[in-house]
Amino acid sequence: MNAPPSGARRRHHTGQGVNVKLLGIYLNDHLAGATAGTERAAHLVRTSRGSELGRALEPVAAEIAQDRTTLIGIMRDLGVPVRRYKVCAGWAGEKAGRLKPNGRLVRRSPLGILLDLEALRLGIEGKAALWQTLRRLSATEERLDPARLDTLLERARRQQTTVEEWRIRQAGEALHKTPG
Repeated sequence: MNAPPSGARRRHHTGQGVNVKLLGIYLNDHLAGATAGTERAAHLVRTSRGSELGRALEPVAAEIAQDRTTLIGIMRDLGVPVRRYKVCAGWAGEKAGRLKPNGRLVRRSPLGILLDLEALRLGIEGKAALWQTLRRLSATEERLDPARLDTLLERARRQQTTVEEWRIRQAGEALHKTPG
């Protein structure tokens, strides 16, 4: 589905076909996930600071934070209130996820980095699904900008590629036997 050409006639919002209550739940659930993803990405960048991984993920983490802000803006445009308890649950869930031991007590485990990258990749996949869903809704919902959603979807795909490349590298480092 392509974005309408510049200057195309605006679609009229009919209100038909969109269940506003369920859309609000859906968007707030994604906001909770975006909150967790933003925290996980920032944590991964902080703990990898100065390394090749940290440098590669820094722009991805910044984009993930921007995407969360964009989601809040889309919710505002659609008249969907932010449910703070869901945002807090996403934040707390991410923090709780860090408590899992990964074979080391004092320093960061390579397995922990691998699991962080996998969680980040899953979050980006979920975000891409959100943008795809909203893109489809933009055919009848004038408050959704199809070109903006296309851009967000493309950015999510680039983020997936970067994170997946590093996930594969980290899997090799974390799971192969080391001499000695």
